[in-house]
Order: sequence, then C-alpha cells, then structure tokens
Amino acid sequence: MSTLGTEQNPLRIAIVGAGPSGFYAAEALIKSKPLVQVDLIERLPSPFGLVRSGVAPDHPKLKQAILVYQKIAQSPDFNFVGNVTVGKDISVAELHTFYHAVILTCGAETDRTLGIPGEQLHGSYTATEFVGWYNGHPDYRDCSFDLSQEVAVIIGQGNVAMDVSRILAKTVDELKTTDIAEHALDALAESKIKEIHVVGRRGPAQAKFTHLELRELGELEDCDPIVNIEDLQLNPASQEELTDKSNRANIKNFETLQKFAERTTSSKHRRCHFHFLKGPVELAGSGRVERIVLALNRLEGEANNQWAETTSETEEFACGLVFRSIGYRGIAMPGVPFDDRKGLFPNSNGHILKDDNPVPGLYTAGWIKRGPTGIIGTNRACAVETVSTLLNEVENLGSTEKTGFTGLQSLLSDREIRSIDYGDWQKIETVEVERGNAKGKPREKFTRVEEMLAVLN
Repeated sequence: MSTLGTEQNPLRIAIVGAGPSGFYAAEALIKSKPLVQVDLIERLPSPFGLVRSGVAPDHPKLKQAILVYQKIAQSPDFNFVGNVTVGKDISVAELHTFYHAVILTCGAETDRTLGIPGEQLHGSYTATEFVGWYNGHPDYRDCSFDLSQEVAVIIGQGNVAMDVSRILAKTVDELKTTDIAEHALDALAESKIKEIHVVGRRGPAQAKFTHLELRELGELEDCDPIVNIEDLQLNPASQEELTDKSNRANIKNFETLQKFAERTTSSKHRRCHFHFLKGPVELAGSGRVERIVLALNRLEGEANNQWAETTSETEEFACGLVFRSIGYRGIAMPGVPFDDRKGLFPNSNGHILKDDNPVPGLYTAGWIKRGPTGIIGTNRACAVETVSTLLNEVENLGSTEKTGFTGLQSLLSDREIRSIDYGDWQKIETVEVERGNAKGKPREKFTRVEEMLAVLN
C-alpha cells in the first residue's frame, strides 16, 4: 500500500502561476484527505495574478478575492515562491524531480489578433497592454500610448473593453483615489481624447459586457454614452433571445442601451459611442493609425446561436488610437504539449494530454486549461475539478519521497536565483500601502521588479 500522502511521505505538488486558479488549486489540495504540501511558483515577486494586475483600479470590490488568497497563504502546508520563471529559471522536467505532480495555472497571457491590414501600425494596441500599463504590471511599465489623439476605438464588447473605455472616459478626479499606477494617472491627466467608439461584430442583444459595467458608462462625470436608436432594431432571432428569461443579462443590457439612446446629449466633454453589427477590416494611415474601415455585418442563424456574417458594405472614420479586446489566448511553455489553434494545454478534466494520452504527473487549471471564459470565481470550480482528477490518480504518482520546497530552494540557490517567499511579499505590500496612504490611495504599486526587490535589501 502506498505511503504517499502521509506525514512521513507527504504528497508534494508544485503549482505554476499565482493567480486565482493557482490559489484555488492550492486551497483544494490543502483541504484534501491526503497530507499535501503545496509550493506556488510565480514569475513576479507579487502574487494574485489578474486580480492584482487585471481588475480595473476603480473596481476595488472585485479585488476582495485577495482576502481569500491571503488566508490560503497562511497554511503551514503552503509556500509562495515568487520571482522564479518556470521554463527559464527551472524547467518543468526539473520540477518533477522535486514534486510528485505539477499543476500549470499560468493563464492566457496574450491577445488574439484581428488579422487585418494595418494592425501593426503605431497607434494600434492590445487591451492587455493598456490594462497592464494602468494597473502597474512590470511587463507593461514602459509601454506608451499616444493620448494626444482625440478619437479612440475599442474593438470588442466584453468587460475588458468596458474597462478600457471607462478608464479613457474618466476624469483624473474619478481615478486619483484608486490604486491606478501613478505613471498612468499622470498620462491620463494630459489625455486629449474626446470620442470613444466601442465596436461589436454582433448586435445589441448579444453584447458580452455585464449590465453593471455597461450602466457605469452612463454615470461618468464628464462622458456621455451615445447609442443610435436605429441600431437597436432587432431581427426576429434576436427578439426571440430577449424573450428568454434565461438571457437575463442580455435583457438588462438591452434595456440600458435603450435608456442611453433616449438620453439627450449634455455639455460633457467626452462621448462614448456604441456600434453594433460592425467589424474592422483595415486600419489605415501613413506610418500610424489615421482611420479605421469597418464592414457592416448581418446576423445569421437561429436564436441563441447567431453569428455575424460580413457584407460588402463598409464605413470608415478617422481615429488615432485602436485597442483590440477580442479575447485572450495562452502561450506555449517549453516541454509542455500545447494546442496552438486553441491557445491552451490539451487536457482531460485538467490532466494534460500528449497525443491524447495523459502526461504523467502534469496537470492544468484556469484559462490555460479551458480558455479565457468566466469570472474570478469560475476558476475555483475549474481548479477543484483538476485537483479531483489528480487525487483520483494519486496511485499513479508512485510512492517515492520527494524533496519539494527544500530541493527547489537548493537548486535556485545553486543558480543564484533570488526567490521571494510570502513574508517577503508582505514586506513589499506594506510599503506599497504606505506609499498609497500618503496620496489618498489604497496603495501605490511598485511597477518594476527591481523596485520590489530593493525593499527587501
């Protein structure tokens, strides 16, 4: 009988990626019946993933999930190992020498492309870049956006598109008491943007933002939402969708759009226009984005299963900034099977597959497992499924004792790689909060890794 999962031979698991999925996987493992010791490895010194660097600064309630993660981090069976990049500082194969299993929860780290002419022109950006920039993510600290332009276009109608639109539309006074990065606040203070266009390829009955996100755009200090009443004329299939009470979110969105259409334009300095049944076919300009060409679409298919069909009709207008927000995709990791078409690790209930066969001891959870869908809480059920799969297969992991954290730390020390434990992170966080308090903000984030490490020096 296997002794794995006992006090003498605990099940040692490495989780790669300290976002929601990583913490929820750690929680499920620690609460399980076998004795499990979990090491959560993160390439940044800071944990919490997109809850820290993806949630909009003016939505602090969404960041309360961090309180749950902080509690998980206090478990004696948990270690945080920050500032270590798996695939660079240490390979997945090397992790297997220290751990019985590895769970990859590294998320979807890049954006889908539009695949249209002019997409690479100066002035064309991804939503990920902009969100990371205003949230102080070190990867995007040195990005710059030409906010001297007067017209910005956001391609996509999900919540990230709403976040980008709202941050562009808000005044400095509306942002200065949030945890927005100082460099972003300074740049936005000089913004000349007057017109924001939010473009969706399907109709108003299919838009994917949540009702609360949409409603916020009608409550801004100096920006009016603009909806053309003619754009709210629905085809029969869309009308049918809105009679289905299970589509409550879409019904509330449509009702809010109707209210926007009925409003009269005020004296506010900015306007946010909603466009439906349109898709970009070209970004044009000499050296930089100067205008966008949109194809007019029509909906095809039955209710709840409609798609946008491009027509030969187009329209275009001048713009200086374009942000694409059409979904995320994962990126490959050395030594791990990857489905490039879907942008995720092929898996069966979280067990990573190679040529349809389970890879021993290798699992995944979160967006890199299922694709970029759901809200923060969705990752808990996803992580629990993966952990359940792992525990059901624990007999396949062998009974060999593993060194876990001790072996990992020894290798990192030999390679002169400085790792950050949770106590180190708490010291960094304390200084961030102190810096923020001095400015009337919840925190002032460090936006460079070397700044975080300097706190510990």
